Amino acid sequence: MSQTLRHPEIVELARREGKVTVEGLARHFDVTLQTIRRDLAELAQTGQLERVHGGAVLPSGTSNIGYGERRRLQGDAKAAMARACAALIPHDAALFLAIGTSTEAVARELLRHRNLLVVTNNMNVANILVANPDCQIILAGGTIRRSDGGIVGTLAVQTIRQFKFDLAVIGCSGLDRDGDLLDFDLQEVGVNQAILAQSRQRILVADHSKFQRTAPVRLGSLSDLDVFVTDRALPPDLDRRCRDWGTRLVVTGPQDGEAEPD
Repeated sequence: MSQTLRHPEIVELARREGKVTVEGLARHFDVTLQTIRRDLAELAQTGQLERVHGGAVLPSGTSNIGYGERRRLQGDAKAAMARACAALIPHDAALFLAIGTSTEAVARELLRHRNLLVVTNNMNVANILVANPDCQIILAGGTIRRSDGGIVGTLAVQTIRQFKFDLAVIGCSGLDRDGDLLDFDLQEVGVNQAILAQSRQRILVADHSKFQRTAPVRLGSLSDLDVFVTDRALPPDLDRRCRDWGTRLVVTGPQDGEAEPD
């Protein structure tokens, strides 16, 4: 495959996986390590990727990728995480589902839950849950972001503060190596912080690509959460921190020492 054809595919792999490695790409394209290093250097020079030890990641930035594209990324992983998260949510519960494609996947897994009260600032979540006749849905007020159907702002925070939730399910745009949760929108972060403050149990659902992504606004820390549902094992140092903090890990994909499926 020519360089011209490899470059777009390398960027797409980075979008799907969060990170690409020199060795993995060399096997994928059946070319030498030196060839891949040149490819990554050129992609970094044009700003399409950012070089890291052993490979490359999507470049850091101050704006998220498009919502439609995020919906397509990690589809199988999100479905598995959503099933695991829904298994933690009992019938007869009051919960908050926040903005994000992962929380939309959780909503789809709640269509057979009974006697739910769901408050959300995600119009997509509300539309999904309409199909469950045994679910009362309350949509937070506020400003609608046309890009993703999210509702943010002071009115949304005021709505949230009227409730005390049994559980809250949130997502994030990035996860720093020290366990900080990161996002792009300061208003959305303010809403999520209010959600966490009003919830008895707090659940984060985020796939492994978030381990490699960064964003400029700090939402909180894994230490603030009760459960973290993800699709791959965390780096060892972060895994140890979660155990010290008492944050339960639910990993739906390969564990340490397990082979990934073909």
